Amino acid sequence: MPAVKQHVELIRHTLSPEEVVALGARLCYSRATVNDLMERVTAKDQTDFCNRILSMGHESVMEHATFTFAVEGVSRVLLAQLTRHRLASFSVQSQRYVSYEKGFGYIVPPKIEALGAEAVAAYQAQMAQMHEWYVVWQEKLGACGEGANEDARFVLPGACETRLMVTMNVRELRHFFSLRMCNRAQWEIRALAVEMHRLCMEVAPALFADAGPSCLKGTCSEGEKCCGHQKEIRQARAAMMEQLRETQQ
Repeated sequence: MPAVKQHVELIRHTLSPEEVVALGARLCYSRATVNDLMERVTAKDQTDFCNRILSMGHESVMEHATFTFAVEGVSRVLLAQLTRHRLASFSVQSQRYVSYEKGFGYIVPPKIEALGAEAVAAYQAQMAQMHEWYVVWQEKLGACGEGANEDARFVLPGACETRLMVTMNVRELRHFFSLRMCNRAQWEIRALAVEMHRLCMEVAPALFADAGPSCLKGTCSEGEKCCGHQKEIRQARAAMMEQLRETQQ
């Protein structure tokens, strides 16, 4: 049973998402035909116009563009958090129809890794023990496929790996990033959000350049629970934007 690491891929997205968002916004304020507006948005870069849309808070037009991610090497603990974002579509590997009689991947939290090899070995032994319990219950329940798996899975740990696809529109992604890229977010889902944001930036930087925790643009929304690292967070984002500009030249 191997320890696994998170892996995220952007597998599909709306074609030219910045143009789609700009088209939706222009349509709201123009008497021009859709074809005329499409010619206008494809004729030049829409970065400045998208920035204006964002500054106006005209967020509904961002719902026309979607991004789909394939995610592996994440825990059921992360899944419970991710599915709280209800304006999204999910497809998740089933623990009922997929059997783990040959073992399951699992996530090792960084704080446990930091305790050293002895602690990691103890953690791995606990994962092995849970797998033994799982197999025992499969056998006791008749080893009859999903009929046994659906109840044997109750002894599987929150660390058990899952795989999923998730689709969100730009508006929901920006909301997701505002909550989950914050230093106060749990480490695993924060890592997922950071990587998803990086992938989005490669496709549509105008829509995501300012996306992230509230401290990027103003005061921290966490109040007394603020991490106190707003300056470092802003510096990291500035460095990201500078690197992006260099790669585009």
